[in-house]
Amino acid sequence: MTPLRVLVAPQEFKGSLSAEEAAGAIAAGIADAHPDWPLDLLPMSDGGPGFIDAMRSAISCDVVTLAVADPLGRPVTARYLVSRETGDVLIEAAQANGLVLLAPDERDALRAGTHGVGQLIADAIRHGPSRIIIGVGGSATTDGGAGMALALGAKLTSETGEPLPLGGGAVLADLARIDWSPPGWLARTQVIVATDVTNPLTGPTGAAAVYGPQKGASPEDVDLLDAALVRYAQVVRRSLGVDIARIAGGGAAGGLAAGLAAFLGAEIVSGFDVVAGATNLAARMDACDIVVTGEGRFDSQSNQGKTTGRIIEMARVRAKPVVILAGAALDSGRDVATLASLEPDLARAMADAPALLRRLAAARFAGMQGHSPPPS
Repeated sequence: MTPLRVLVAPQEFKGSLSAEEAAGAIAAGIADAHPDWPLDLLPMSDGGPGFIDAMRSAISCDVVTLAVADPLGRPVTARYLVSRETGDVLIEAAQANGLVLLAPDERDALRAGTHGVGQLIADAIRHGPSRIIIGVGGSATTDGGAGMALALGAKLTSETGEPLPLGGGAVLADLARIDWSPPGWLARTQVIVATDVTNPLTGPTGAAAVYGPQKGASPEDVDLLDAALVRYAQVVRRSLGVDIARIAGGGAAGGLAAGLAAFLGAEIVSGFDVVAGATNLAARMDACDIVVTGEGRFDSQSNQGKTTGRIIEMARVRAKPVVILAGAALDSGRDVATLASLEPDLARAMADAPALLRRLAAARFAGMQGHSPPPS
């Protein structure tokens, strides 16, 4: 039998495995079952955690490290990329404002801010890029990008003219005025936000209501944050002349996308398309015989434009079989092999995710056969 060529293209298993780690574990499992099958590893991201790792595997670039503020203002070392070919800068906002940077008992949706993201942007400008592509997602913050704007020189003041303190979205409840002069570098630098979130900034499908609870927000906190973001959008419109309240995708990363649009004129685009284009996903899928993808939790939402669903759709168009591996699966309507089938206890499954995912991949591929050889 002729070996099958396998494209291994998972995204992160949130809370347990990065996309790179997931791809490595899956590849190891496939190799356990079929040592001779050629594997093409392609960690994927929609702009959230793993964005710069996915891009680094696809482009020639330099990695820049920088000490910035984490969501609670503590120092953390973050990375961004500078493309050697185009000079583009690629930033993963979660390097500075990511939920992964906080222990579960540290999550504080009212206080967590994006100041560190602004520090990353400020440092990136010294490279003179024509484009800054900022992947957003996986954030601990709900401040509408206000902390980012403060780091870049904006002044946010209350009714009494007092500067608002650094902090999270809660302080925006007192916002009355924004003073902002767009920096000169914006005339030569395009800012792009990469995300596959389409939520608006405010309302029942907005940043606070949908994503606040996973960031530690109580129902009362959600109401406070949404009201603060409504006020923020009103002041942004009055002070900057930009209406961010209903921008599709403006609610991404706790409204960071809306803030980037307001202060830096950013365009919001599909993070999946950015990564897929840079990594030449279509051609790599054309060259394979079977596709493996997966994520931490596969459910009906995964089929609606998210990374895993987009990969499945691309494979379907090309008549490529797909194997889906996940931590758990809920009402997805698809055949999914899960870590939960090997270890029902969630805490243990997450702790042992690398070994379990390797076992799962090995078991899923063990019974597969390669191509029949061509007739002689």
